[in-house]
Amino acid sequence: MNPAGSGLVGLGEIRAAAVRLERVAVRTPLIPVARLEPPLLVKPESLQPTGSFKLRGAYAAITAREQAARERGVVAHSSGNHGHAVAYAAARLGVQAVVVVPRTAPKVKTDAIEYYGAELVRVEPTLAARVAATGDLVARHGYVLIPPFDDPAVIAGQGTVGLEIADDCPQVDLVLVPVSGGGLISGIAAAIRACRPGAAVVGVEPELAADARESVRRGERVSWPAAEVQRTVADALRVEQIGVLPFAHIRELVAGIVTVTDEEMLAAVRLLANQARLVAEPGGAAAVAAWLYRRPELPAATTPVAVLSGGNIDPDLLAAVLADR
Repeated sequence: MNPAGSGLVGLGEIRAAAVRLERVAVRTPLIPVARLEPPLLVKPESLQPTGSFKLRGAYAAITAREQAARERGVVAHSSGNHGHAVAYAAARLGVQAVVVVPRTAPKVKTDAIEYYGAELVRVEPTLAARVAATGDLVARHGYVLIPPFDDPAVIAGQGTVGLEIADDCPQVDLVLVPVSGGGLISGIAAAIRACRPGAAVVGVEPELAADARESVRRGERVSWPAAEVQRTVADALRVEQIGVLPFAHIRELVAGIVTVTDEEMLAAVRLLANQARLVAEPGGAAAVAAWLYRRPELPAATTPVAVLSGGNIDPDLLAAVLADR
């Protein structure tokens, strides 16, 4: 798996990232969901200090460029969770950070970014606007760019999630992973397919932002209009186009991509709170929603694991979801 020259992130890179992440990222447990049949194990990346898996990739990427980052500072663009992670990691490392976010980013995420001392730059809610603003900041100030998903060091960091699943659950035969820009599923698939080649990795995205599924079906990266992907309640999954490097990983290592509705993700948020005592944001609960509502579309499995990718949900939305019985 991942032969030399393939261009894909390999197990050695993921293991190296894991060393750098020791005592920084939480080794999240695998938690069974009570009263759920067939059974499901959940890996709650919501328990990370920043509330999402993004800490792994952000810290791995900054430390891979640490000397330049310390000298020049870092910049990142994000729908919220990556920016929070970059701000946290930069603060731990004593590095200046600037984060570009859409003006629609949830307050719970932008407040966290500012809490850790990063400068916040707000732009229109499109990937193009975020990329353009970030490029301008790099050109003017020389900041080191920390991409949200299309970067080998970021993918290697996210791959530590898969490494832990493989180590903690050797019998795993299916891993369900939320998909946005594709960094998380790329890293997890690289680790799982190397360590547990008999296991399938399947991506899950909102049906209102299903660019990755369409890209796989067409065999080329497809971009969805920003106005369309903004419709989903899953703000963490509102990327219009999957990354170049993640798409290569998905085509090579991922068994398929399924979609879920906003209502199904919100139902999964409620179930996780009530039956697993876990807080999830809508996009973070997408993989659990797929197990609940899309099982006929998934590979057969006796030991499935769903990655709960983040728990940075707006408190008012969480209250409304829990009140809707």
